[in-house]
Amino acid sequence: MVINYLGKQFFKITHGDLTLATNPSGKGRFGADVVFVSTKHKDYNQTDLVSFGDKQPFVISGPGDYEIKGVTAQGFYTETEIDKKKYVNTVYNLELSDMKICFLGLARELSNEVKEALEEPDVLFVAVGDDPEKAYKVSLSLEPKIIIPMDFEPGSKEIKTFMKEGSSKTEAVDKLTLKAKDLQDKDGEIILLKQ
Repeated sequence: MVINYLGKQFFKITHGDLTLATNPSGKGRFGADVVFVSTKHKDYNQTDLVSFGDKQPFVISGPGDYEIKGVTAQGFYTETEIDKKKYVNTVYNLELSDMKICFLGLARELSNEVKEALEEPDVLFVAVGDDPEKAYKVSLSLEPKIIIPMDFEPGSKEIKTFMKEGSSKTEAVDKLTLKAKDLQDKDGEIILLKQ
């Protein structure tokens, strides 16, 4: 699996011939097979960015159970606020081959039943936003093997604080290439990706 970060909450996740995208926005254009949209807000659902040529993605944009192209996904209802307006935010739990991925979107708090359903993900995507301590606390509560921060300004005080909370490494990497065996000795390691 290869993970590339395109800014905000926009990721390209490639696993063999399968390409997934999350919360597309801003820059980058490629053809995805499946796109996950957690919040129906213009900053997080520009699905046209992941349509390319004949490739039109299957869009998943809300709570429910899904199975498509070898990906099993569950979407859980949470709420969020953007510019003082409430929105539905869907937290996604994905199983892709032998890896479990959790994408929190804009979730800041999770109910106990959602936490239990997420079951110790291998890879957790969490929004740093303007409250890095809270983002880190939510991350730890899920006991992931790897944490990937998103939705931050590069070099900002917020991302520096988040990185200090849980990692001695602060160097960003261009992309993350993972195999299931790479996760065996990981316990909450933060990996910062370049935008």
